[in-house]
Amino acid sequence: MKTPLPYRALSAAFLLTVGSVPLLQALLEVRRGERPQLCELFECAPSQANLRAFERTLEASSAVARAVRPWLQAAQFFLLREAGEKALVGPGGWLFYAPGVSALTQRPRRGESDACAAVAAAADFRDQLAARGIRLLLVPVPNKESVYPERLAPRAAKGGFVGAETRRFLTLCREAGLETVDLHHAFREARARCGEPLYLAQDSHWTPHGMRVAVDAVAERLLSLGWVARGDATFERHSVCMRRHGDLVRMLRSPVVEAWLSPEVVIAEQLVRAPAADDASPVLVLGDSFLRIYELDEPGQAGFVSHLSGSLAMPLDRIINDGGASTLVRQELARRPQMLAGKKVVLWLFVERDLRLGAEGWQRVPLPRR
Repeated sequence: MKTPLPYRALSAAFLLTVGSVPLLQALLEVRRGERPQLCELFECAPSQANLRAFERTLEASSAVARAVRPWLQAAQFFLLREAGEKALVGPGGWLFYAPGVSALTQRPRRGESDACAAVAAAADFRDQLAARGIRLLLVPVPNKESVYPERLAPRAAKGGFVGAETRRFLTLCREAGLETVDLHHAFREARARCGEPLYLAQDSHWTPHGMRVAVDAVAERLLSLGWVARGDATFERHSVCMRRHGDLVRMLRSPVVEAWLSPEVVIAEQLVRAPAADDASPVLVLGDSFLRIYELDEPGQAGFVSHLSGSLAMPLDRIINDGGASTLVRQELARRPQMLAGKKVVLWLFVERDLRLGAEGWQRVPLPRR
């Protein structure tokens, strides 16, 4: 039976489209004086591994792919609400970090960290600090989706929830005698008091308001435990207005999407401490990008460390490692043990998803002997 003309025309158009891409790429490379990458296909044995490696290289260097990909990403984002592997799109344009959502909702895969490993590492760290006369306070920061599940799934219960791994971690901490700050509880109370967002719509991190809620909870806990006394340092406060795209927008790597999305307006408060003769701090803060935002990023001196310093009226020392609060910050501390001199408290802050996804897991890191 003869194939109908429309089907033959469609097949021919498809083959022409597919065949023109490598031909166009080869012509562009020759025009630039380069050897056509297509030649590499005939230089290695046609094994599955070699073919896949060639496919990845060709895809990465393809001029056609680079030209078309941003527009396809934009179409997926605006028409299908699809944001790729790193982000999920919720109602009202809220974005969420996809690995963080998976860490809360899916069973751990082989090789992922868990609450037991985190508690064991924390207990070992506490004991090493205690030998130096230093206390440890743990501050697990809730994922954005833990605080605003209804912004991701409209049928989810409003008011936030605590993931199973986090509940397990907090229970094991109590059993091990580890002191923690329950920011889930603090954020639920803050949501009940006012409607000001605690997290940024386009970002995985907290708003300045959410950060201040965390600062208040931590400061109150430190003072109520009697581990530190409020100091007498003074600060100048300056309000700063910023327009910024969040990290989840940047993760899309789509200039088209970024150009169409309006930046978020964020109002932060800088705290500038007046010079003092004695800058020694009794508190060292360890953490990740939740410490970096507003502090090392724009506008600077407006993040968690500066605001906690203002609440306690004392200078604070810090070690910040993006994504590395589970192990990497302690490894850096082990390389810089002089930072523990004169300390009374180490405050260890890490985001909830790191219970499973922390870089380098939850290793026990020995501190150098004094």
